[in-house]
Amino acid sequence: MPSGYPHPRSTRRELFDRVCQGAPLIETARQMGVSTTAAWVWWRNAGAMKLLWGGNIERGLAEQGDPDGPGGRGHRLNLDERIAIMRGVDAGLSCAAIAAQIRRDRSTVWREVRRNRNADGDYHARMAHSRAAQKAKRPRGFKLDDPGLCAQIAEWMDQGWSPKLIAEMLAHDYPGDRLARVSHETIYTSLYVQGRGQLRADLHKQLSTRRAARKTQGRTERRDKFNGVLTISQRPAQVEDRAVPGHWEGDLILGARGTSAIGTLVERSTRFTILLHLPTDHTAESVATAMIETMSELPAHLRRTITWDRGSEMARWQDISLQLQTPVYFCDPHSPWQRGSNENTNRLLRFWFEKGTDLRVHTKDDLKRIQDTLNKRPRPTLDLDTPADRLATLLSQAA
Repeated sequence: MPSGYPHPRSTRRELFDRVCQGAPLIETARQMGVSTTAAWVWWRNAGAMKLLWGGNIERGLAEQGDPDGPGGRGHRLNLDERIAIMRGVDAGLSCAAIAAQIRRDRSTVWREVRRNRNADGDYHARMAHSRAAQKAKRPRGFKLDDPGLCAQIAEWMDQGWSPKLIAEMLAHDYPGDRLARVSHETIYTSLYVQGRGQLRADLHKQLSTRRAARKTQGRTERRDKFNGVLTISQRPAQVEDRAVPGHWEGDLILGARGTSAIGTLVERSTRFTILLHLPTDHTAESVATAMIETMSELPAHLRRTITWDRGSEMARWQDISLQLQTPVYFCDPHSPWQRGSNENTNRLLRFWFEKGTDLRVHTKDDLKRIQDTLNKRPRPTLDLDTPADRLATLLSQAA
């Protein structure tokens, strides 16, 4: 038997059908009266997949993919659809006409024929289906199986870094090495899915929220009313673009049952954070005294405005404004999101100041250490510069 194609295409296709359904190639060729040499040549010239072997007999493609797997709109093509495509191609129909028959987009049909046709140009439905199933089985590697990378991630998380910041720092430090980088979603997957990667089992507790899933936040109704104060809509326009430093946002982080608190101030341009020590209470007098004492150390050009939420702790806002020579603005009622920089910073600070704990146990030295740690952390919003470096630059320019 010559090694070419002496049999009609229908014979080749019937042989391919049987092999794709698991029949041995040599036995099938003998049953059909086809030379085994010719059958091998047909298979090779079609660019077919490697046959499985067992007991010295090739076993076709039955184990290389489910030829009757699920399909339909929104899913991969099924065998019936590929048979319809084969018949359409044989009839000389366009991709658009075939797509209309199986209710698919014409680009789907065009890609299918181009990707899964045989090497000789013929499109065979069962071979295309087995070939597509084989391609879909390629395993994806999991990056957090690298002990060195896991150790680096764990070290940063122990310092309170978020998965998002870790992913950006890895991309910054290893721009040309994809194996040394992971996305923040990969880190979250490793934290919350058992058996994924080599991260410590307790590492999820280092997240600022201490939760396994995000939780929507409801509004907190406030009974205190502020009448006749400067509102956030009256702030200078320069505050919004962060181009000019010296504009601060502040609030309190509350401890267990609201019996303890720590004051927080964040500079909008540099994201530099100041923590106010409130060892006994967080009354308006205590907050005003701590804020005046701390912010008096800043040069005048770095204390242009202060924006705060409408809490009772700011009842002495006029004293603060007078002593610091700094106007105090207030957010609209029930709108803490208008102090976005401060809200985000308070979330980061929860790594050290957990909800439901007594914040009075933290000394003034503790607050200074935590403040310095956060201010020395790279920030994506600063192009991975640190707030401490940004503020130091401003102070040196003023000097």
